[in-house]
Amino acid sequence: MSDLLKIKNLNVDFHTPEGMVRAVNDVSFDVPLGKTVGLVGESGSGKSVTSLAVMQLIPNPPGIISNGEILFEGQDLLKLEEDEVRKIRGNDIAMIFQEPMTSLNPVFKVGNQISESLILHKGMSPKEAWEKSVELLDQVGIPNPKASAEKYPHEMSGGQKQRVMIAMAIACEPKLLICDEPTTALDVTIQKQVIDLMFDLQDKYKMGMLFITHDLGVIADIADDVVVMYRSNIVEQNTAKNIFMNPVHPYTKGLIACRPALDKNPKRLLTVSDFMDKEGNEVEVDESKTVKVDKVHRVDEEKNPVLLEVNDLHVHFPIKGGILGRTVDHFKAVNGVSFKLRKGMTLGLVGESGCGKTTLGRSILRLIEPTKGQVIYDGVDVTKLDKTGMREMRSKMQIIFQDPYSSLNPRMTVREILLEPMNLHNIGSSKQEKIEKAEWLMEKVGLKAEQLSRYPHEFSGGQRQRICIARALAVSPDFIICDESVSALDVSVQAQVLNLLLDLQAEFGLTYIFISHDLSVVNFISDEVAVMNAGQFVELDKANDVYLRPKKDYTKKLLEAIPKGMPKELLASQTSL
Repeated sequence: MSDLLKIKNLNVDFHTPEGMVRAVNDVSFDVPLGKTVGLVGESGSGKSVTSLAVMQLIPNPPGIISNGEILFEGQDLLKLEEDEVRKIRGNDIAMIFQEPMTSLNPVFKVGNQISESLILHKGMSPKEAWEKSVELLDQVGIPNPKASAEKYPHEMSGGQKQRVMIAMAIACEPKLLICDEPTTALDVTIQKQVIDLMFDLQDKYKMGMLFITHDLGVIADIADDVVVMYRSNIVEQNTAKNIFMNPVHPYTKGLIACRPALDKNPKRLLTVSDFMDKEGNEVEVDESKTVKVDKVHRVDEEKNPVLLEVNDLHVHFPIKGGILGRTVDHFKAVNGVSFKLRKGMTLGLVGESGCGKTTLGRSILRLIEPTKGQVIYDGVDVTKLDKTGMREMRSKMQIIFQDPYSSLNPRMTVREILLEPMNLHNIGSSKQEKIEKAEWLMEKVGLKAEQLSRYPHEFSGGQRQRICIARALAVSPDFIICDESVSALDVSVQAQVLNLLLDLQAEFGLTYIFISHDLSVVNFISDEVAVMNAGQFVELDKANDVYLRPKKDYTKKLLEAIPKGMPKELLASQTSL
């Protein structure tokens, strides 16, 4: 089969205050017509820069393609003039970007945004382009496509926005589709729908596809060939089957191992650092970490007292309507939830976006006021506390938010961020004692005390999440809600943070509610799991029972949508055995 895209010895450099930095180093691989190539690696590995080089979207300055060839149907894109590249980009080569909310223009209707490329590349009239846009929205599974074409991006869900991005990308029936993390942070069911949709479209249009992700579990489900990048270099490339059957490079082995599996309950998740040292040399893996344990695996469930009891909790939001904006109805985000959580245990809370899980977590802490019901924490009815009582209670109940970028003040140093809750709750008898605790917290979450003087932007995403954990621990709480706290992290960094949460739980006897749409992660960390849909608990049981013996169809649907983490031909051979 002929190669649609052939990248040869590609180098991409960036000018920085510290000097020239090489983001892509001597990269070579092919994308055949009609095939899918997975480009895998953690943040900073160079995979997205490689894709931007293909699209000729490297910002210059500071970036420069210093060497190599990018051959598309035998033509070197690097030798073309800008107007020639513009005719190819969006027409023969299209790209689905990672974050649809920042990639879609908020001031234009989605129908207009799809129409733009059709008018530019296909010479359609605005009316023809609009009609084709509606047809494309229907093709990618957007409900009521005529009405949806009139919507602005903010009026659509995350999954719908991603489908709009796909509609834009396939509008001109490209020969090559580049997908840059198109399913990151999507619910597993939406992720499966998006991937299935892309493969249907690939089959229909016979496209070549370059699929970029940090998650080898997703790649296993979709790719014919896999290219693994680490620190700007390709460290391994092979067929998907060979990559998973016989990975050669320790980095590849680490990426495969750090993804939680539903059929295993290890004490800890392996990470890339278990397979290689900082210089990239392979090390012997400590097999004791992979030993299976039985749930409940951290505490004796029956001996622990109930710490949190939620009784018939409701959270309703008013729906306004009419000229006067009166309340015409209520949206029941949480609709009669009840459960008990014992001290030292972890309750996993799973469900699709909009099911009410985040609202439930925040209403327990009264960051959102419940409409009715009880939240009893350690014998105290939290819903009846005044502001003073609630402030005191918050030293015992903390939350780690989903996005460390937005939950850390960019104008404060890490020292100020950690000292703030201590000052608020009068923890520590002196400033020096508080600083010493901040230094201790940094070491405890795997960072260094000398990093306290830095600002949040000077840390990676995983490090920022560790700072958020340290801030939650600053007031010595007994109970922490982790709200999608690892969903946007690379799989290896995610494994490190999950291991850290378990270590802290074992050391300090912490009790967690762990909210996530990722069922594999929830299964690993949780003792009990509650499956939530439309504001209610569909199923609540021990983790093993929910995953191995689900009772409800909704739970089965969620489980079926999880990436299997293994190429289809290997799954088929195992099933036949």
